[in-house]
Amino acid sequence: MSYTCACCGEVHDSLPDLTFAKPGYASDISEEEIDDRVKLNEDLCVVDKEHCFIRAVLKIPIHDNDDGLGFGVWVSQKKENFETYLENFDTLDIGPFFGWLSNEFRFKGEPTTNLKTMAHFQGNGLRPLIELDESDHPLYVAQRDGISLDEAWRIAHEHLGR
Repeated sequence: MSYTCACCGEVHDSLPDLTFAKPGYASDISEEEIDDRVKLNEDLCVVDKEHCFIRAVLKIPIHDNDDGLGFGVWVSQKKENFETYLENFDTLDIGPFFGWLSNEFRFKGEPTTNLKTMAHFQGNGLRPLIELDESDHPLYVAQRDGISLDEAWRIAHEHLGR
């Protein structure tokens, strides 16, 4: 789908996925301490052998469009659920599991860290999908109701510009 962006005037082929390299909790650790305190790969993170996070996808539907706006986010998991996920990484027969959204970005001016989530596991090598808990937060409203393509591009430009 080619699209002339109202934000930058350029033609884009598709929306980028907006991602975070690690959970915010791990981002706050100094470079001197990170190797001793953080175990991180593309999908999993453990801080201080105690705080567990999984990488997942939070999708926002786009009106009249089959694609959604995807956020590659990290969500916390209690240790037992994290271990269940490790043991059953490639199955959809677990969960959903509760977690806290663990990345800070502003969505319509509101912070996102610690929004309540449910991680729905998909198996087949796919990352879990994140469903936000019902609230009046604009990110939840966008996930529930969807957004326009213009709004999706505005959000993408805000995120990529930081």
